[in-house]
Amino acid sequence: MRSIIRLFGLVLFLALFPGVASAQGTFVIGVAPHTSARVILEMYQPLRLYLGKSLNMPVEVVTAPDFDEFARRALAQKYDLAITTGHQARLLQVDAGYLPQLTYKADFKAVTIVPRNSDVTKPADLKGRKVLGLSAASLVTLWGEHWLAENHVASLPVKFVSASDSVAQLLLTGEAAAGFTSLANFQKLRPEVQGQLRIIAQSAPLAGRVYLLNQRWSAREKAINAALWTFAETAEGKRYFDTNKLGGYRKLHHGELEGMDHYAAEVKRLLKKEER
Repeated sequence: MRSIIRLFGLVLFLALFPGVASAQGTFVIGVAPHTSARVILEMYQPLRLYLGKSLNMPVEVVTAPDFDEFARRALAQKYDLAITTGHQARLLQVDAGYLPQLTYKADFKAVTIVPRNSDVTKPADLKGRKVLGLSAASLVTLWGEHWLAENHVASLPVKFVSASDSVAQLLLTGEAAAGFTSLANFQKLRPEVQGQLRIIAQSAPLAGRVYLLNQRWSAREKAINAALWTFAETAEGKRYFDTNKLGGYRKLHHGELEGMDHYAAEVKRLLKKEER
């Protein structure tokens, strides 16, 4: 049992600190921390195994403690394949030369959630109360802050947490009045948890998780892109899409990432502010 615990601890360490895996000459898939490291490792295990066979080399899936750190590591070229929401995808494309490959068919939406028995029914009800987000550089948090400002509820204290399931748990224990998460992650909460929450606002569809290839792999871009599409047709790939309600892969629409420029600029501003 102790050996299993030590092994799991090592896996989480590698997931959060990708430099260790990179040093071993592996192909590193960096996934933005939209949920816990454990869940991310489980979710992307089928893709890791398939790409390992296709590339004929070791493949590791890693993440970061929060969206801010994920963006820093991606900009520093730590990932061979980065999977992150559209605003960071646009930043990586423009500022770090990553090559966009594809995204998911399912719409990506941000939502504002509150406890089901809460008296909060509209934005004005949140004045003077605490809200939760997934770090300053996450798309759901940035959308949530815009939503508050557009509804004239600005300057609320936003507490940042590590994962969407943490948002749900903290709401249910009374730590905040509302929280921002993605619709997909809300729908993936355990039924007994989801049943105690309700959505009071949701965004229009946004550019969701985008796959971007590091430019150092440009010579093999066609082969890697083809491997991703082939994975989507495997039994494991279809099971992954069904389990996570992603609908499969699709090509990016013309101008889709360009439409995220204002959010990408906010991430860049936040990272520069933190460096001071």
